Amino acid sequence: MNVTSSGIVNGVIQPQYGKYGTQFNENGIPTYSLPFQVENAPEETVSFAIVLEDKDAYPVTGGFVWIHWLAANITRFEIKDNESQNATDFMQGRNSWTSIQGGEQSAMLSAYYGGMTPPDQPHEYELHVYALDKMLDVRQGFLLNELYHAMNGHILDQDTLKGIYEN
Repeated sequence: MNVTSSGIVNGVIQPQYGKYGTQFNENGIPTYSLPFQVENAPEETVSFAIVLEDKDAYPVTGGFVWIHWLAANITRFEIKDNESQNATDFMQGRNSWTSIQGGEQSAMLSAYYGGMTPPDQPHEYELHVYALDKMLDVRQGFLLNELYHAMNGHILDQDTLKGIYEN
């Protein structure tokens, strides 16, 4: 399985997908989501799930990885620019903007893409895409641990796409 994104050019995430973009929610969080495509998924694939995370946030947050986007029950091979805000054919989980460090944004606003805003230096972001053998029993606003529990034993393949977002 292979994941690509037109939003990552030569290993660099383009500015519109984070703090240098032009689309933000009422709390100033970037909401213009990164596009991606999946190729060569296993034939048995029923759905995809994604986790977009920033492990470079660990020292800044005081000890945890920052989750920017969770989605499950994706039945397409392509997600286009900004579909986090308007797609209704997949579920989205809560990102880390709902945390204390993220300003305790509401669960409703956090159940979408919450873009990159590295505070200290360029960060490397990882988009993990999982091919699954079923649709997951999760609800809009699910948590990261709920996603991993639901996927347990159902991952057919996975791929990780990495990109740097400049500070």
